[in-house]
Amino acid sequence: MDAPIVMAILNTTPDSFFDGGKYIHEAAILHQVERQLKDGATIIDIGGMSTRPNAELISEEEELKRVIEPIKIIHQHFPEAILSIDTFRSKVAEEAVLHGVSIINDISGGTEDERIFEVAAKYTSALILMHKQGSLQTMHQKQKYENLLVDILDFFIAQTAKAKEFGIKDVIIDVGFGFSKTIEQNYSLLKNLKIFEQLEKPMLVGLSRKSMLYKLLNTTAENALNATTIVNTIALQNGASVLRVHDVKEAVECVKIWKMLNDK
Repeated sequence: MDAPIVMAILNTTPDSFFDGGKYIHEAAILHQVERQLKDGATIIDIGGMSTRPNAELISEEEELKRVIEPIKIIHQHFPEAILSIDTFRSKVAEEAVLHGVSIINDISGGTEDERIFEVAAKYTSALILMHKQGSLQTMHQKQKYENLLVDILDFFIAQTAKAKEFGIKDVIIDVGFGFSKTIEQNYSLLKNLKIFEQLEKPMLVGLSRKSMLYKLLNTTAENALNATTIVNTIALQNGASVLRVHDVKEAVECVKIWKMLNDK
């Protein structure tokens, strides 16, 4: 990546924190993807299971049911689009790749299902490794850090080394804003994001409409677009390569302004 890009979120779930239930029918999915691509998204990230606090941990079969048909439909109508699957399960990742996905976005950073490394290596898929602490059931609870930045850096050193052992060439890191971190820790991470540049991996940030924004501002996710734009701009200034967002147009505008500033 020689310039930052935008990844568009497409949740095929009934219960995601912001857009749950909006994109579960074919017409709605295609309309949204067409809009996201037109607005400038480089990647469409498809997820079938919500990871919001207190979300239901659905079965592998249900997750497959939610994502594979949409992936088929999107790949058929937009064959040039770069698709990503948001999953921690190797079977879901493999089925998604077989139907047109080229990026695996694992919120567990390869800790829930190690075979996901095998799948990424087998199909030469790019792999996104996100940091979290605790299990899927406890990852939104307060966690203990000896040193926030050092602990997360150590996690990525270990997991990127594991990816290298499997022969995976394209690895992206995601510090996991909102996962296993307090509001204060999230902002400390944002402020010190450049520390992770030493890993020499592209860095994805997922800040879109998250509670670290709307709780601080005493508002709602629906009213957190302006805050999202602000933190996305800060993230770009601090080394982000990929903005994962609900609102593509505004994120693309952030990137354009950032590029203008940095081309001068």
